[in-house]
Amino acid sequence: MSKLTKNQKLALSKIEPGKAYTLAEAAEKVKEITYTKFDSSLDIDVRLGVDPRKANQMVRGVVSLPHGTGKQVRVLVLCNPDAEAAAKEAGADYVGLDEYIQKIKGGWTDVDVIITQPAIMGKIGPLGRILGPRGLMPNPKSGTVTMDVAKAVKEVKQGKIDFKVDKTGIVHASIGKVSFSPEAMTDNAREFINTLIKLKPATAKGTYIKSIYLSSTMSPGVKVDTKSIAE
Repeated sequence: MSKLTKNQKLALSKIEPGKAYTLAEAAEKVKEITYTKFDSSLDIDVRLGVDPRKANQMVRGVVSLPHGTGKQVRVLVLCNPDAEAAAKEAGADYVGLDEYIQKIKGGWTDVDVIITQPAIMGKIGPLGRILGPRGLMPNPKSGTVTMDVAKAVKEVKQGKIDFKVDKTGIVHASIGKVSFSPEAMTDNAREFINTLIKLKPATAKGTYIKSIYLSSTMSPGVKVDTKSIAE
């Protein structure tokens, strides 16, 4: 087991063992225990009372964070020529079709989100083995397969993210930056959690939100009192 660094020890010393903080307290605590020289991401981990192996308990969705993600999102739009101008005007970083499909086949995946049109999916399907493992495959459920590519680009640039529960029943997401104010961090976290609550499967039994942790890129996790979400 690797030894803790000085900063890791200092961060742990500021977290009360076994305590569950309110959402607002947790946001402030994450700022307090982050010592990176760069602007760390604000991460959230929510354990759900679902069985992801069952199709009717898969939790997946999108959320528009009120204060955005704080990072520059690189967007590729694969579309027909008649939609290219609108996609570029909306802020897409890369726009085209066949030339980018060839680049991806060659291993290029230097983007964060790919948006496309329904009519183009036939061409993109064979790229699944490259894009799938990287979480880049366009999907109608996440709003990245749409007739209105310009609108989708604007939403992604303004802080729309997609998420899904993993095989262990946990949803992980980056929902901002530690440089945000505690209030902005709290707002983004609450919006994310409330979206999860709205997506609760009808077949899920027992406690749905089992645990919530906030952390930054290299900080320990800070446990959130699930009862504080409604406050």
